[in-house]
Amino acid sequence: MCGRYTITVTLEELMEMFDAEDATGDGLLLPRFNIAPTQPGPAIISHGGHNRMGQLRWGLIPSWAKDEKIGFQTINAKAETVQDKPAFRTSFQKKRCLIPADGYYEWQTQDKTKQPYRIVLKDRPVFAFAGLYDTWVSPDGKKISTYTIITTVANSLTEKLHPRMPVILPRELQQNWLDSTASPAALMSLLVPYESSRMDLYPVAPTVGNVRNEGPELIRPYQPNEDEKKTDPSPIQLTLDL
Repeated sequence: MCGRYTITVTLEELMEMFDAEDATGDGLLLPRFNIAPTQPGPAIISHGGHNRMGQLRWGLIPSWAKDEKIGFQTINAKAETVQDKPAFRTSFQKKRCLIPADGYYEWQTQDKTKQPYRIVLKDRPVFAFAGLYDTWVSPDGKKISTYTIITTVANSLTEKLHPRMPVILPRELQQNWLDSTASPAALMSLLVPYESSRMDLYPVAPTVGNVRNEGPELIRPYQPNEDEKKTDPSPIQLTLDL
């Protein structure tokens, strides 16, 4: 699954990396070191043959939902069922997006504690998760645009932390995911584990477990001392993966 991630570049750098024409959505602040469910994050869609960047809220609310609470259950979508689940199937067909990131967090149980790790690509580039988005209109007319991150089975590196991992799209395949003419079979072929030999992971401080914490200290390598090992720093996490 994917319940926290980072994007530690500026908005201008991100727009250049993804050749995005503009950034829509007020308050899109970067860098971010601890993006959590229900928080806003940058997303890239294809519009008129061009990439556009905007701000969406993490936790997909389908357009047909009765209320926005469903977003707490839809932060991730399983690749194996994304074509069939009512919450995701229309977005899979028509509303696919890229979620920029340069790392994500996962927790491993160690001696009755949970040690967080940051998972990155070896040369630390910005990459993109395969995502879906939708727009929901509340009873009072307020529009909320949201997204989910698709997950697949973990590769040999990340499976030691969790049996699933987010789908990371290689740069050369990112536009394929956004292609409005792509067949379902072609899209499904993209939803596979990223090559483990091109990834790395390292421990980070347990303070990342608190969603209120935000800053570059969260991504620094960390080694707990013996006193800290006696205290359970495990966060309350959303682990839903539909």
